[in-house]
Amino acid sequence: MQQEMMGETPPAWQITRREPGRWEAAQQRDDGTTATITLICGDCLEGMSGLQPGSIDVVVTSPPYNLGIRYSRYDDSIPREEYLEWIGRWAAAVKRVLAPQGSLFLNVGSKPSDPWVPLQVALRVGDYLQLQNTIHWVKSIAIDPETMGRAGREATPLGIGHFKPINSARFLNDCHEYIFHFTHAGDVPLDRLAIGVPYQDKSNVRRWRQAADDVRCRGNTWFIPYDTIQNGKTQRPHPASFPIALPEWCYRLHGSNAASLCMDPFLGIGSSALAAARLGLSFIGFELDEGYFAEAVARLEARACHMESSQGRGTAGGSRR
Repeated sequence: MQQEMMGETPPAWQITRREPGRWEAAQQRDDGTTATITLICGDCLEGMSGLQPGSIDVVVTSPPYNLGIRYSRYDDSIPREEYLEWIGRWAAAVKRVLAPQGSLFLNVGSKPSDPWVPLQVALRVGDYLQLQNTIHWVKSIAIDPETMGRAGREATPLGIGHFKPINSARFLNDCHEYIFHFTHAGDVPLDRLAIGVPYQDKSNVRRWRQAADDVRCRGNTWFIPYDTIQNGKTQRPHPASFPIALPEWCYRLHGSNAASLCMDPFLGIGSSALAAARLGLSFIGFELDEGYFAEAVARLEARACHMESSQGRGTAGGSRR
């Protein structure tokens, strides 16, 4: 189903529909089935109302944080209770369309002067779904040699990743965000080793039967740095995007066979769609902002699609919200 997971490059996607406010592409799988990607420019509440109950297997999304971020259209500074009421409305809509064994991976950030937003959002979503896991997305980390065991004996202090410096004597640089994993009942089995890591101490491989394949669960701390960029306006035109690896890890963790249809109600510039395209998964996404929608379409066409298609042109390529 997912050729890239098995070390093969999946075939490029073919654009099947391109019109104002809607874009579609398809990919023929080796087993004869067809994966589809649908991007819709419009309100996610209206869009989700047209989906069948229980039809979505995995949702990976990051709604506006209500922290005064400068989006091109959306007002990110509405009164907090009004914001949380809106969170509840789309959470109820996600609950309706989420499959019985489906997963919602919800990325929410904060700022030092307003640290409660992610927890308030999680509590409101918790009125509709059950919190199964809390994952910490680490964007930048500093590692001291003495904490690295043998690997650090000759090392120097190491700082990896990117962060936005905070000019304050009160607050530390903010180097992490939350990913809340919600399910209907908190009992969804996960493919924990799909994003596993090798054991550093290889004696574990000999001592533990479950370590025989030399891979362990990554845990709930995910280090996913942003790519280094030279021009934010052209290379990262959305003020709160996430790297493509983040939704890809979520899809893999949920399980390759189960993830037959993925969704992002807040598509942004399309990282969740690009991750789905790279893994050969079907996907539907909604984006209210016409500019971000156009950027998402451009990214899909540039990184996942053939030049020639039934309804237009794209460019061949590899694969980022």
